[in-house]
Amino acid sequence: MADRTLERGTWTGCAVLFLQSMSPTVNLLSLYKDQHGKFIVFKVIKLTLTDSAGGLGGYEILKLHDADPMLGVEVKFVDVDACQRFLKSYASGAVRQSLSQHASRLLTVPSEFKVETQLKASTHTLDLSLDDLELCLQHIHFAQPERLRDDEINSLEQQLQKQALNHEPQPVTLPLQDNPVPSNCFKFQRGVFEDRILTAADVQSFSNGVGRQWKHVGRVLAKSCRALKGPAIDNLAYEYEREGLYEQAYQMLSRFVQAEGRAATLSRLVRALEDCKLNSLAENILDVQP
Repeated sequence: MADRTLERGTWTGCAVLFLQSMSPTVNLLSLYKDQHGKFIVFKVIKLTLTDSAGGLGGYEILKLHDADPMLGVEVKFVDVDACQRFLKSYASGAVRQSLSQHASRLLTVPSEFKVETQLKASTHTLDLSLDDLELCLQHIHFAQPERLRDDEINSLEQQLQKQALNHEPQPVTLPLQDNPVPSNCFKFQRGVFEDRILTAADVQSFSNGVGRQWKHVGRVLAKSCRALKGPAIDNLAYEYEREGLYEQAYQMLSRFVQAEGRAATLSRLVRALEDCKLNSLAENILDVQP
């Protein structure tokens, strides 16, 4: 297995993620079969996979199919690191949380929207082996994709890219210059955004984009977070050196969230990014075009 994971240029694998809404008012399979709902459901899935795999690269959706009562998402992985990040996110529950977050926002459903998931590679149900991620990775690697990307998925991908090109930022409000910012909001550039607790998707977006600057952001956050003071950041860098920058950044911000609880807000992260001249990363996390 170790030899195969080192062959990063040729590594591929396939898994199927099964989704089922637990809300009585939302049926993901029925929504996907609806012409209007199809694109929105696809966008929810695409954003979730991008969060969990650490970016747009490393995977592609091959097909969405009817697995009544579940919606099946066939995913081809072309990068072992992206697959490992996805598995870690899935095992921690972050994939389910990200699905819930994006579905609540895009499908206009209650914030407590929940979804049940199952992950399979060929005949192997990976949910039963999540304590052994190397074994899950091996099952995915041996379950090679049997088809090219579906034409319908090609069409949805093109539609998503077109929407991204035409997207205009829509913050919560754009108050007059003399108006005070509401207490539950914060100002960033020319917009005012609703504040909230950091989510798993925020942590993953940050970790994917911050690169070597994660230490600088951590030291800014440490000014108001005891868990990051002293040698904590250097210790994280040493402890997760082998896993790379993504994991170091992920562990730092996760520690901030765990320590601060409900006080680990989006506004605190955005202000830290501004202090470190990382406005483009803040724009990405806020889903704002520069």
